[in-house]
Amino acid sequence: MPTPLFTLLASVLLASSAFGFSGCESQNSGQPTLEYKAGQMIKAGFRGMSVDESDHIERDLVNYHLGSVVLFDYDVPRARAHRNIESPEQLARLIGELNELAGSPLLITIDQEGGRVSRLKPQYGFLPSVSAGYLGKTGDPDSTRFHAARTAETLASLGINVNLSPVVDLNLNRDNPIIGGIERSFSSDPDSVVLHASITVQEHRKRGILTTLKHFPGHGSSREDSHLGWVDVTDEWTTIELEPWRKLIERDEADLVMTAHIFNEQWDPDHPATLSSAVLTGILREELGYEGVILSDDMQMEAVRSHYGLERAVELAVKAGVDILGFANNSVYEPDIVPRVHSILIDLVRSGRIPESRIDESWQRIKTLKQNLQQ
Repeated sequence: MPTPLFTLLASVLLASSAFGFSGCESQNSGQPTLEYKAGQMIKAGFRGMSVDESDHIERDLVNYHLGSVVLFDYDVPRARAHRNIESPEQLARLIGELNELAGSPLLITIDQEGGRVSRLKPQYGFLPSVSAGYLGKTGDPDSTRFHAARTAETLASLGINVNLSPVVDLNLNRDNPIIGGIERSFSSDPDSVVLHASITVQEHRKRGILTTLKHFPGHGSSREDSHLGWVDVTDEWTTIELEPWRKLIERDEADLVMTAHIFNEQWDPDHPATLSSAVLTGILREELGYEGVILSDDMQMEAVRSHYGLERAVELAVKAGVDILGFANNSVYEPDIVPRVHSILIDLVRSGRIPESRIDESWQRIKTLKQNLQQ
């Protein structure tokens, strides 16, 4: 007789595999509406161990067609470990509820890098994990394969379909407070980073999980943390930091790419990478040949939030080439962030500041990405 957990997980996976895009078409053209496409370009976090505990996630999914969510265990603004994750059973149930409400494919994302950046912790009933730094130091591909497979199996069992990992930043500054200082980088050697990142991608793909290479074009040499403020890498960044991206893209091992909120006046004298067409379109798409989904790092981080208004930041990011705008809602908490961003995207098109064809480009990439989850 099936156990209650088995039955629950089976229903979650069944719901997450119902990849239809019905209910989003314009009555006149049969094509997705602008409102639907705008919602698909937003990823957001929320509070609640269940949909009923949240005061806005149902609204965001149903009314604004939110295309992606991100899950956390720790609520930073409240400074307590009570957010979305309590146990495997509870998390699987929550994901099933989200999929039911979405009505169309939903990207369920989580930062499960291993080590310090792990949302699925032993205290909630999950297996322990190790950091990228630990794996890089061992230099053992089999060890990386074992841990990546175990992580991917856990995500698949819960219904999570996107891991916001692996980090492919080079560990060029071991005192870097957000990368090297907390062992998020495999190595300072590009070939080692590519080896371990490639294994991570492959093991996730075997289990139907997409991965996210981050943080483009390389956060490993920085001295500051972009969560806290402006990060200028003009004097530190070197072209070797592009090598992992170049090689993984050439090997077709980039499902998604996440941007970095770092500034380098040699790339763009005015804007950080996330908001720079020179970086995202010029370097990532044209020079490196990346054709997939570009996901912004959290747009509520202070490197963006303190220097740009929300409307300006959204406009610049989309014009730069971002396909999915990320709002973790976990440095500050803004329950109305999805309606606000959705309204901004609609207004940008209707005012003529962004052509609808630019929204269509992102929608096509997102649709292709979501369809890949069926294969």
